[in-house]
Amino acid sequence: MIPIKTPHEIEAIREACRIVVGAFRAIEALMVPGTPTIKIDETVEKYIRSQAGKPAFKGYPNQDGKPFPASACISVEEEVVHGIPNGRPLLSGQIVGVDIGVEKDGFFGDSATTFAIGRVDELRQRLLQTTREALARGIDKAQAGNRLSDISYAIESYVLSHKFSVVRELVGHGVGRQLHEEPQIPNYGTQGRGPILREYMVLAIEPMVNAGTGDVETIGDWCVVSRDRQPSAHFEHTIIVRDGEAEILTVR
Repeated sequence: MIPIKTPHEIEAIREACRIVVGAFRAIEALMVPGTPTIKIDETVEKYIRSQAGKPAFKGYPNQDGKPFPASACISVEEEVVHGIPNGRPLLSGQIVGVDIGVEKDGFFGDSATTFAIGRVDELRQRLLQTTREALARGIDKAQAGNRLSDISYAIESYVLSHKFSVVRELVGHGVGRQLHEEPQIPNYGTQGRGPILREYMVLAIEPMVNAGTGDVETIGDWCVVSRDRQPSAHFEHTIIVRDGEAEILTVR
């Protein structure tokens, strides 16, 4: 069952999302050539804790029970999601996805953005623009009375029209008292299927789009990469379903 949030829950989720937004603002100046990804992660954690929040990803277990070791997922180039920060510096021409989750007083917020580092080529520019717009089109369908798959179809159809590929193995999700709640939200599908969306559902919609094939594989315990090693982009917002236009809680 997909939870319908109470006004109290909505406000608590809104506060967690406020901290997510602040964490992104805290790292914007660091998204330049030469910054080690570990410094970005340290800045994210410091900001979250300064707001009496907790990094939602740090210690989060994978399917084998292995805890994620960082506060932010920082995924470079062909890394689709769950990239682990380390000492490597960002390089001009790369695209870098940053995914941040926050827990505050038992409620969660979640968002992701892919940054262009320095000047990127035309392929990466198009990939970023397409993924960002695919998210916007998915959010446009997150209205009370629509079906869940209307979101999925809007994302996939836009991505395919621009000759890119959605990653099918990874999905969006509900969010609230848990980081990952029902429903799962695929980035592909036929419109008019699945549960009817109701006002005050809270969803994290997150297209992950590859420049080449949509196939992926996992390296080590966490990092998901494109199988053909082509670049990947990831954008995500936490939103509230409304009777009309959805409310985006993680706008910067």
